[in-house]
Amino acid sequence: MTMNGSNIRKRIFEILQIGNREDLPSSLFDYFIVFVIILNIFTVFYSTFDSSIKYNSILYVVEAVTSVIFLIEYILRLVTADYLYPKDSKVRARFHFIFSFYGMIDLLAFLPFFLPFAFNSGLVAFRMLRVMRIFRLFKINAQYDAFNVVLDVLKEKWQQIFSSVVLILIMMMASSLCMYSVEHEAQPDVFQNGFSAMWWSVSTLLTVGYGDIYPITVLGKALAIVIAFLGVGLVAIPTGIISAGFVEQYTRAKSLSELAEDSDLHFIMLSIEKGHPWANCQIRDIALPPELVVVVIIRHGDEIIIPKGHIVLQAGDRIVLGALEFDDDIGIRVREVTVDADHPWVDKHIRDLEIPHNTVIVSVCRNSNNMIPKGNTYIKAGDMVTLCEKKI
Repeated sequence: MTMNGSNIRKRIFEILQIGNREDLPSSLFDYFIVFVIILNIFTVFYSTFDSSIKYNSILYVVEAVTSVIFLIEYILRLVTADYLYPKDSKVRARFHFIFSFYGMIDLLAFLPFFLPFAFNSGLVAFRMLRVMRIFRLFKINAQYDAFNVVLDVLKEKWQQIFSSVVLILIMMMASSLCMYSVEHEAQPDVFQNGFSAMWWSVSTLLTVGYGDIYPITVLGKALAIVIAFLGVGLVAIPTGIISAGFVEQYTRAKSLSELAEDSDLHFIMLSIEKGHPWANCQIRDIALPPELVVVVIIRHGDEIIIPKGHIVLQAGDRIVLGALEFDDDIGIRVREVTVDADHPWVDKHIRDLEIPHNTVIVSVCRNSNNMIPKGNTYIKAGDMVTLCEKKI
């Protein structure tokens, strides 16, 4: 089959994305780009050693080649951004990618190498930007459940974490001013100002204890003891919040499996084949009624992913839908119907369809767009209709 420009762009997008194990070119690209990232970071790291001087020409060539690869990859991702954001127009999707977190990381992966050609190559800021390349490794980790759990915990607990950090900062400021007031006369060269006292406060509250600044007066030592004890407790607060968040995440996942043993939830597994309307869609974009939830995603045969709104479904995924039933004697079954050209529902409104009274159409997928079904919704060939049936 001859591939047109649109099909070529879509295939490029599939290869650039984190691929499934069944797509060999995509998997090989994943391994290749990880190797390039590590090689590029190694050149930056090794260039800090004195022994690297005799290999400067080789290191420069390696950095140049890897930076060009990053540039080509960035251009290809920019060209195929409309597949990453299917609900946006092509122009808007490209702006969306440019200003996204990973878009900025991809840009900073090659930009520090090319900037010196236009500006002074001695600028320290350019060399500092080279360190940003290491964040590209997040793009690999972000596809795995363990990394997503960390991000989910930070998102859910950010208010509590922010409050605890503010509390620590207040304590640092208060303790530094108190210590400055007590120790300044005894050690004017050590506790010169509030900033010097702040350095002591940070090293004490965070239990670093460099020992370059310390009180010598009796009152100062007594105050340091109290501040040190308070520091241990305050620093433990964010750690406790994050630990509790991890426990909640895994408890929530475990409770879903326990609910499966009861009669409150019924489950159905759907396979996302290549060309499925849900392929390359985020979970938040899938229109499901309140009674249905995406319980888990099974990827690559055995990889379990906790579903979140930003997770992108891929061809080859299997998703488990949970249907809540309101009566233990009434079961709910969810099934999909693909409407082909010869199907009796073609060119009919939903209100005119002959379906059992215990069956409800919960969603209609057309050209990768999910529609909320209404009585006047027109069924067309190629639609994917999701039915929810109550067993009597």
